[in-house]
Amino acid sequence: MDWGMQNRLAGIIKPESGRCVMLAVDHGYFQGPTTGLEKPGETVAPLLRYADSLMLTRGVLRNCIDAAGRTPIVLRVSGGTSVLKDDLSSEDLTVSVEDAIRLNASAMAISVFVGSDNEKKTLKNLSRLCDDGQKYGIPTLAVTAVGKQMVRDARYLGLASRIAAELGAQIVKTYYCDDFDKIVNGCPVPVVIAGGKKIEERDALKLAFDAVSAGAAGVDMGRNIFQSRWPVQMIQAVRSIVHEGQSDAHAWDAFCAATDQPTAVAR
Repeated sequence: MDWGMQNRLAGIIKPESGRCVMLAVDHGYFQGPTTGLEKPGETVAPLLRYADSLMLTRGVLRNCIDAAGRTPIVLRVSGGTSVLKDDLSSEDLTVSVEDAIRLNASAMAISVFVGSDNEKKTLKNLSRLCDDGQKYGIPTLAVTAVGKQMVRDARYLGLASRIAAELGAQIVKTYYCDDFDKIVNGCPVPVVIAGGKKIEERDALKLAFDAVSAGAAGVDMGRNIFQSRWPVQMIQAVRSIVHEGQSDAHAWDAFCAATDQPTAVAR
C-alpha cells in the first residue's frame, strides 16, 4: 500500500485507537431532504469537530461545507435510484475519480447489493472504483446495502463483506447483527457499522458499544446523531465509546448529565 493510501486511511481510522467515528449525511442522494438534513451545512457545522470523517455527496460538499475545514471526506460516488423505486439496487457510479481528486476526497464510498438482481453490476462497479482508487491512492469504502428480500444476519452480511474486501475495498460498512464477530473475523479489512434508522439514544449507544466490543473498527452514524434532540451530546457520547473505551452505560450517564436528563427517567 503506497504512502498516499496509508495517509488517507490514517485520517479516517485513527492510528492511536484503530477506530473511527464517521458522520454520515449522504442520505439525500436517494431519500431527498431527509429530516434533519434540510439544510445540511447548518446540521453538520457543530458536529464536525467530533467526527473523524464526513460521508456525503459532492453536491452537498461543494454547496454546504466550509472548504477551510480539515475533516477528511468520504465521498459518496454511487447512486442513480430514488425512494420512488421499489428496487434501490440498480445503482451505478455517479462520480468520476477525477472529481473525487478535485474534491480532495480521503475515500470513495459505493454501495454493493449482494444477492440482488443487480449483484453483478454493483460488484463490477466496486471493482472498477477500486482500480481507479489504486491509481491515485484513494481508498474505497464498500457499503453492503441490504435489499428488502435479504436478512441482516451474520451469514449474509459476512458473505457481502468478504466479497467486498476480496474485490479490493479498503474499508467495509455493514450492519450490526448477532454473531457480528464472525463478520469481522472473516473480513481482512476494517469493518464499520451503519447506524441505520433513528432509534432511542440509549439503544444507539448500546449498538455502538456492542459493535466495537465485537471487533468493529468504528461507526458510520447519521440519523442517530443528527436526528437526535441533542446531536452534539450524542456524537460526543458515541465518540467516548469508540475512542475512549467507555461502556454504553457510562456514555449514557454522561449524555444524560450533559442534556440535563434524570438518568432513571431517561432510561
